[in-house]
Amino acid sequence: MRISTRLLAAASIAAMSLFAGSALADGEKIIIGTEGAYPPFNNLEADGTLTGFDIDIAKALCEEMKAECTFVTQDWDGIIPALQAKKFDAIIASMSITPERKEKVDFTDKYYNTGPAIAVPKDSTITEATEDALAGKVIGAQSSTTHANYAEAHLKKSELKLYPTTDEYKLDITNGRIDGVVDDVVVLSEWVKSEAGACCKILAKLPIDIEINGPGAGIAVRKGDDALREKFNAAIKAIRANGKYKEVNAKYFDFDVYGD
Repeated sequence: MRISTRLLAAASIAAMSLFAGSALADGEKIIIGTEGAYPPFNNLEADGTLTGFDIDIAKALCEEMKAECTFVTQDWDGIIPALQAKKFDAIIASMSITPERKEKVDFTDKYYNTGPAIAVPKDSTITEATEDALAGKVIGAQSSTTHANYAEAHLKKSELKLYPTTDEYKLDITNGRIDGVVDDVVVLSEWVKSEAGACCKILAKLPIDIEINGPGAGIAVRKGDDALREKFNAAIKAIRANGKYKEVNAKYFDFDVYGD
C-alpha cells in the first residue's frame, strides 16, 4: 500500500511543482518537505506523484499566497533536521504542534486536528483500550511521533515496538507479530476500511493528551522565519473562509477534519 523507507529515500530526488496561475512566474518560490508515507494525508504513489490531504491543502495555500511551490519527500526521522539544514522551507506532513518540536522549529496555526486511536486484529481478545487491558501486549507505533510518545506515557504495561514508517507496523500486525497499533484515528480508520487493512479493526479512540498530542497539525518553518509563517497563517484563514478548505476536506473526509 505504501512504499518502503528505502524507496522513499530514493524518491526524495523527485519533486512535484505547482503553479497558482500565470502570475506565479514572478511569485515567491517555496520548497515544501513532506513524508510521502502517511495516507490519506500524504503518500508517494508508484508513478512518483504526491497525493493526499496535506498535499492538496499545501497546493491551496500556495495558490492563495501566489507562490511557486515544489514538494520534496523526506523520511520522517530526518524531516526536522532537513528543514534546519535548509533542504526545504516548510514541512507540511501532518506534524503535530508540540512543545518539544517548538524548541526546534516554529509552527503556524493548526490546519487540522484529529486524535489518536488504537487498532487491533479483528480476532483479538482485547476488548478495552485501557492500560490494564493492554498489559503484556506488544503495541506498535511509528517512531519519533506523538503517537509513540502517547503509547509510552499511557500504555506503560505494554511492550512498545517502534517502526520507521507505518508500513512496517501494518505488516507486523497483519502477520500477527504485534497485538495492536497506535496512530491517528483518521489514518487507522482509512486503513482498516481498505483491502490492505482487512486484518484489523479500530478498538477505540484514545483520549487526547494535550501535552503530547498538541492542539493539532501545523506547518513547521525554521526558527525565526516569521514572514513565511505569517503568510501561511493568513492563507489558512483565507481558504477556511473562501470554501477551498471545505472543497479539499470533502475530497477525503465526510467530516470537518479541522476539528475544534
